[in-house]
Amino acid sequence: MRVISANVNGIRATVRRGGLDWLAAQDADVLALQEVRASEAQLTTALEGTVFASWNVVQAPAAAAGRAGVAVLSKHPIIENAHGLPGFEDDGRWVEATVDVGGARVTVVSAYVHTGEAGTPKQDDKFAFLEAMGARMAELVTGDAVITGDFNICHTARDLKNWKGNRGKSGFLPEEQKYLTSWFEAGWVDVVREQVGDVDGPYTWWSWRGKAFDNDSGWRIDYVLDSPSLAARVDRHVIGRAASYSERWSDHAAVVVDHH
Repeated sequence: MRVISANVNGIRATVRRGGLDWLAAQDADVLALQEVRASEAQLTTALEGTVFASWNVVQAPAAAAGRAGVAVLSKHPIIENAHGLPGFEDDGRWVEATVDVGGARVTVVSAYVHTGEAGTPKQDDKFAFLEAMGARMAELVTGDAVITGDFNICHTARDLKNWKGNRGKSGFLPEEQKYLTSWFEAGWVDVVREQVGDVDGPYTWWSWRGKAFDNDSGWRIDYVLDSPSLAARVDRHVIGRAASYSERWSDHAAVVVDHH
């Protein structure tokens, strides 16, 4: 089972930049999208003429048009689905799809955590969402489940090129990092970190501005977390970093994980 998590930075912009062509070429089983920024009708239109037009789709658009939004697309049947978390039902930041892959049931989550802003109500919202997220993950960890998405948190200095310059800023706060640590201690496996080991990166987000992409001055904020039973079946991963700045279709790179 190949799962791809991708923050598309707006599905309609991704279509214009050729991102859906790249995603289609990866031959995924399940595609988890963040920052879709589209209504259900707009997403349907964006998928027209692509392989994804015939896929099963579960979407959680944000109540505020043009913001956030998550979706799970599957070439296999989706037998159960759920939207939102308590207190964040209409924010377009959490969607679950239980997929039947050849008789095996796997729950796939696409999550988009708030960016936050240290010392402001935006950060309070982020912490509240992380609390709700952790509570739901505690219920899912005993089954076959994968939590994907843009968490807007670098777990350690290995996940952020300019970590010294970002101390005290949202995305690199110890209070945020503790949530990830607690999830790992509960059994969730950070698939990419597990495979690459204690090295810098691989980064998944770079600013559109300046030379951040060319210099690989990035952040690793996009994750695929497997429950213990699913993590035992991981074969490999790929970070879909564009070959050049001009070939980027999002400010994020997709994360691809294969399971046997």
